[in-house]
Amino acid sequence: MQIGFVGLGRMGGNMVHRILRDSDHQVVAFDPGAEAVKAAEGVGATAASSLEDLVSKLEKPRAVWLMVPAGKITQSSIDSLIELLDEGDMIVDGGNSRWTDSKAHAEAASARGIEFVDVGTSGGVWGLEVGYCMMVGGSKDAVKRLSPILDVLAPPDGWSHMGPHGSGHYVKMVHNGIEYGLMAAYREGFEILHASEYDLDLHEIARVWGQGSVVRSWLLELTERAFQQNGNELEHIKGYVEDSGEGRWTVADAIDHNVPAPVITLSLLARFGSRQEESYSAKVIAALRNQFGGHAVKSE
Repeated sequence: MQIGFVGLGRMGGNMVHRILRDSDHQVVAFDPGAEAVKAAEGVGATAASSLEDLVSKLEKPRAVWLMVPAGKITQSSIDSLIELLDEGDMIVDGGNSRWTDSKAHAEAASARGIEFVDVGTSGGVWGLEVGYCMMVGGSKDAVKRLSPILDVLAPPDGWSHMGPHGSGHYVKMVHNGIEYGLMAAYREGFEILHASEYDLDLHEIARVWGQGSVVRSWLLELTERAFQQNGNELEHIKGYVEDSGEGRWTVADAIDHNVPAPVITLSLLARFGSRQEESYSAKVIAALRNQFGGHAVKSE
């Protein structure tokens, strides 16, 4: 099978590499960064200089897989591809797009006779070696047509058809919300250990917890690795935690469906707190305690 790949960053570039290394499929690759295209070419991809060039190098029926940031870049890429592709072609969005956007993209593509498949993709930078977990939304026929590529990218039994358009990204959204909560629990636990009266080796604790403990997980393995590389104090790492949107969307959807999701919600809010040089709300609380109880206030 021949497929076009747009977006050759940390995940997209590795996905192209895995396809070409582990199968006979052909890849035409494009990225705005010349170095990323050169790297893809180095592992066997055919280089493209633009979306137009990429489409011209694909045989009909074409399939183009996007691995670009959610939002404006995804929207503009899909808009351009809908104009460039023909009836019977396919667009695959493997990024972290909001599921409602994916439903709209599918509708716009369908109006031109173009198939649209949304693939929630998990695996990060490790996917090149271990494969990617993929949650797929779209028509049965389109997913079947894409399955040879999915089979290569995923480990055995590592992908599944979730349902109609948007369902792949919806399941991936909730997946990432759960991820927020898991990471928050590890964060709090290791901070308690770090603050204790004992001189504890956090790397060793993470290692031993990974040996049969009920809290063992791949995230715990990565925690062990982080302590091994950076020490107990996690030197050179700033405690600023960004989010790419999925946690917010999960919380919003939980609210829409009257589903209590306190763990995921609080883990999202904790990320916001990490970005403050100083908490204004904490200043308000300190001022109020001073007003009603005469408690001392620390000055800047």
